[in-house]
Amino acid sequence: MSAATISPVTARADAFVAARLPEARALAARLVPLVELPDTFVSELEAGLESLADATYLDELRRMTPGMSEAFGVRTPLTRPIHTAVRRACRGRPDVALWVAERVEREPYFEVRAIACTLLRISLEADPERSWQLVRRMARAADSWVAVDILAGVAALGILIEPFRWAELEQLTYSPSPWERRFVGSTIATLPFEVVPEDRERLAPRPALDLLGQLIGDADQNVQKALAWALRSWARVDPTGVGQFLDVEARRSADEADGNRAWVVRDALPAVAPAEAARLRTIVAGIRRVPGAPGTSAASRAAAAFADLIATGTTNPIPRFEAAGPAGAAAPTAASLETAGPRAHEPERSLPE
Repeated sequence: MSAATISPVTARADAFVAARLPEARALAARLVPLVELPDTFVSELEAGLESLADATYLDELRRMTPGMSEAFGVRTPLTRPIHTAVRRACRGRPDVALWVAERVEREPYFEVRAIACTLLRISLEADPERSWQLVRRMARAADSWVAVDILAGVAALGILIEPFRWAELEQLTYSPSPWERRFVGSTIATLPFEVVPEDRERLAPRPALDLLGQLIGDADQNVQKALAWALRSWARVDPTGVGQFLDVEARRSADEADGNRAWVVRDALPAVAPAEAARLRTIVAGIRRVPGAPGTSAASRAAAAFADLIATGTTNPIPRFEAAGPAGAAAPTAASLETAGPRAHEPERSLPE
């Protein structure tokens, strides 16, 4: 992009970042020796982030992430040196990484809590149980799509390390929290990018499409966006399965005039070939979301039925979805995890820098 085409808003943001980048790097350097002193680490981190804050960016962050509780408003390029320095300081020291992650997770500020996601990537393999419990606690406390989506990549890595964690994602399809339900879709969306491309087809036996099938029809728009994002991503793993899924759901949307379901189908159409996308678009043409309409997902109906059982004092277990793949299905190798790391992927949404 030439200087003549840069907008005044972008020019201001670039100048702000350039002026404060040395300060951000200096803060990162000061934090490195403090990783074994978590309380001091947090105090230094928060003081530094406050000095890097941009009020204009904070306003935009609040506009794009309604519901986010607290944030300093530090632009992403200014937080990158901090994440890089902390990751290097804790590399090979998973106990320290988890110690610091547990400490920063208790803070209210988005930028501080985000450090935990970087550190959990270090601690997950060495201490998966405690690390996963922290992931779940952060998902439960999430209050915005960006907090969910940053955490989703960590959860995806945890599932690759311990595939039985799929069962915990299944449980979250019934959650009353839309952010926990979004967490299911976002985790599936990021999962293909946590392995090298040649290993993605080995993920196909995993229950991703079954979980998305439990959630499609959800009335919450943040959940719907994550489901469509997940389907577009999962097409890199199982294009045939995604195509069949969209065909079934498009027809059901038309039969039931289900606007919530139809919206997800339309938004996921880049996952299939143009001719197939045109055919499916015709099937769901004119079917729109209705404000205030209840969810029609299998998970929401099961959750409602369970609530009714509690209200009437009766018990009848909700049928559980079987998380295990076919016997003998190969999992991504440890080498895949080691060489892949966090990979670039198509974000459902992204924050301005």
